[in-house]
Amino acid sequence: MKTIVYVLVALLWTHYSFSQTPDFVKDNYVKWDRQITMRDGVKLYTVIYLPKDKTQQYPILMERTPYSAGPYGESNYTNNGPGPSKLLSEEKYIFVTQDVRGRYMSEGKFEEMTPHKFTKKTPKDTDESTDTYDTVEWLLKNIPQNNGRVGITGISYPGFYASAALPDAHPAIKAVSPQAPVTDEFAGDDARHNGAFFLLDNFNFLSFFDAQPDRPVPNYNGIFTNRAKDAYDFFLKLGPLKNANGEKYFNNKGRIWNEYLQHETYDDYWKSRNIRPALKNIKPATLVVGGWFDAEDLFGALRTYEAIEKQTPVNKNQLVMGPWTHGAWSRPEWTEFGPLNFGANTAKYFQEQLELTFFNYYLKDKGQWTAAEATMFNTATNEWKTFDTWPPKEGEKKELHFQANGKLSWNETTEKEGFDEYVSDPAKPVPYTDGVYARRNNQYMIEDQRFAARRPDVLSYETEVLTEDVTFAGPMTAHFFASTTGTDADFVVKLIDVLPDEALNPSPNPKNLTMAGYQRLVRAEVLRGKFRNSFEKPEPFVPNQVTDVKVRMPDVLHTFKKGHRIMVQIQSSWFPLVDRNPQKFMSIPEADANDFQKATIRVYHSSQYDSHLHVGTVK
Repeated sequence: MKTIVYVLVALLWTHYSFSQTPDFVKDNYVKWDRQITMRDGVKLYTVIYLPKDKTQQYPILMERTPYSAGPYGESNYTNNGPGPSKLLSEEKYIFVTQDVRGRYMSEGKFEEMTPHKFTKKTPKDTDESTDTYDTVEWLLKNIPQNNGRVGITGISYPGFYASAALPDAHPAIKAVSPQAPVTDEFAGDDARHNGAFFLLDNFNFLSFFDAQPDRPVPNYNGIFTNRAKDAYDFFLKLGPLKNANGEKYFNNKGRIWNEYLQHETYDDYWKSRNIRPALKNIKPATLVVGGWFDAEDLFGALRTYEAIEKQTPVNKNQLVMGPWTHGAWSRPEWTEFGPLNFGANTAKYFQEQLELTFFNYYLKDKGQWTAAEATMFNTATNEWKTFDTWPPKEGEKKELHFQANGKLSWNETTEKEGFDEYVSDPAKPVPYTDGVYARRNNQYMIEDQRFAARRPDVLSYETEVLTEDVTFAGPMTAHFFASTTGTDADFVVKLIDVLPDEALNPSPNPKNLTMAGYQRLVRAEVLRGKFRNSFEKPEPFVPNQVTDVKVRMPDVLHTFKKGHRIMVQIQSSWFPLVDRNPQKFMSIPEADANDFQKATIRVYHSSQYDSHLHVGTVK
């Protein structure tokens, strides 16, 4: 997780609380606090809950976290858990939570997304794989009544540590579930998307997380507190990105903040923190989990699964994608999100039918594990669908082509010349959401886009009314031709489900009765234009020259129903979710106020410049 809103509730296992009797943990578990020594001598603080029932042996289920393993002290029990769900807590495992290096009560130096070391020659060559290995070795030797099997799980940043446990895993690790794992922060997770800096989340998150004491401590105080009530207004008045290091804010006290801005291209800093290349020859069973409405690590879940599939051809690797925001599958209940009603408790389904069954099968030899390769929720029909592969092999590749007069068609354009244009003004950036919010509006990922469609700096392309259902399944790429009067530009591409002007299919949820004409956002992604050809070597635009642009978008499973329309929007700002581009080829963290300039952006659609959205469809 990388947003301050969620940091405090992400501590230990309890992303969301679940009800149990007040004394459940004390009545059923004994708590140990231990310092476990790693191969290089660094001690990691580890909290262990052991079942009081001594009549059987138990597997170990572990989470490693940068968000505190507390409460600390053997007389201080957690109020929830101690497992990641009520069901797992009642099932009885040996639950282990550990502060990673340099966080809270553990020794050592913390590294953002610790780089994996492919070659280890001395005990000083440590990474998260070795720390997990050494911890498991200690636990097996020192925890009574363990059955010799270990599972690893975690959501968000702890999801990264679950992924990082997979390379060269300890033989006792039999099952790992990276859930919304942070995976590649430059390409698509928390820090940047295709090079574009996610300002809103990182400013707020790192104001707390980036406070790094030089010794073990049970609590962090943060660097500063942002009490702004209107994020759009606050960040616009803040001005250029460099002003975030002013006296009121980071004041050069944010090591990670500075690293993010100093490394503006996909250099060794980012490459070493991409765990995907290390996901080879994976032996534990893996269950990768993500949410279609996850504003933080949607990329991480999809691309972690993809990396294991490609690099470990013979594997026990499975994927679950549900109608969830970040970590919402761990809530006691998740039946609706904003105006959307899913008709069932999707969190309960995951916890009962998938998570509990997965760990019980691989760690306890209990029950059967018959889940499909990919268990995916269709975000329009509210149905769980299963697939033998993801993306589906049976899918058909199609293209939606941009046309004159804002049309979108399955047919290629016959125009000899054609384009649409808008003026992108950094002084008046397109907001990512409609309304006034102090922090990120989580519902922006399904929000009605009519507020954007009304702006002159947003282009909209729309199909005719659909005469039959069309289901998009898998990744998408927007491939279009553009020009700018500047030398850099951002491009935000949005896929939208346009509901009929009259409510043809009202749902049992009364909220849905007000959704006539709703332009529901299905998926959106941003590309910082200078990275259009390479993340490593940015290139300026030649002013007014037609340029080939491709924006890879995260996967979808969504049915555009008969009577609806499909819309694609393109714009050049998404503020303050993404920082403003001065529209001038330069180092944006070094930009001054006078570097920001208006630019006229053109998107072309003709037989020569065939702009389109490439999609996969299934019946």
